[in-house]
Amino acid sequence: MAVTLHIAVLLGGWSAEREVSLMSGHDIVAALESLGHRVTAIDMGRDVAVKLTEAKPDLVFNALHGTPGEDGSVQGMLDLMGLRYTHSGMVTSVIAIDKQLTKQALVPHGIPMPGGRMVRTEELYERDPLPRPYVLKPVNEGSSVGVAIVTDQGNYGNPIARDAAGPWQEFDELLAEPFIRGRELTTAVLGGEALGVTELKPKSGFYDYAAKYTDGLTDHICPADIPDDVADACKRIALDAHRLLGCKGASRSDFRWDDSQGVEGLFLLEVNTQPGMTPLSLVPEQAKYLGIGYAELVQRIVDEAL
Repeated sequence: MAVTLHIAVLLGGWSAEREVSLMSGHDIVAALESLGHRVTAIDMGRDVAVKLTEAKPDLVFNALHGTPGEDGSVQGMLDLMGLRYTHSGMVTSVIAIDKQLTKQALVPHGIPMPGGRMVRTEELYERDPLPRPYVLKPVNEGSSVGVAIVTDQGNYGNPIARDAAGPWQEFDELLAEPFIRGRELTTAVLGGEALGVTELKPKSGFYDYAAKYTDGLTDHICPADIPDDVADACKRIALDAHRLLGCKGASRSDFRWDDSQGVEGLFLLEVNTQPGMTPLSLVPEQAKYLGIGYAELVQRIVDEAL
């Protein structure tokens, strides 16, 4: 390695994804140290600007997930402080974490995404916003936090009962989308290259927060056993979305694929600008399949940030 840097790793924070960020961050710290960098790990708190000022790093490795590390807040702070940092910048982060803004940015460019609309929670207690089955999700949470699939046979009630456990108890407004039957696919992009396609097969239910981060709850098929034209479409759409949104470093695009419709059944759900870097995470897995080890992956993200 030509250049040894002092790198501050931001991890933890107070979002719903804190524990995942801690796992990602600790692995990133170990990788950076193995590469010979000097590392300062900072658990994101309200005093983060003070800690960064004291540390005086050459670069900040953003290992935060969710708000405020993924929504543009931390990016804006780092811009004001004049610090270089990994992954996407402020404007990209603001758009990509908001599923509705992402649609407005991508759909006009031909990126296939589900329809749907924003709905106030109070409406759900009166009538369904879409024909069942449909999906309700917070507009700006990641890792499938707060996602509910509403079906005719579901236990939420019809209409949804006020006392039924679900995201309507936490959010005043939700995004309602048609439920796309079929399979869960994901594609990582690193430095302007789409790495591959992984199929995610939860052993029960759907690919929710627990399924993503609990060992043994989901099978990862990498590379996915899908037709070449669908795999090519995943890579093309993920790369186009990465570029259109202005992503930097690594991103990950998540898809639903209705395999009864061929490539026409492929829909982009969201673009993650701060994808997980845990042992179960999808970006390291796809990189490994291409012969890129974890430490090399981390170094490539650092190099792009510079």
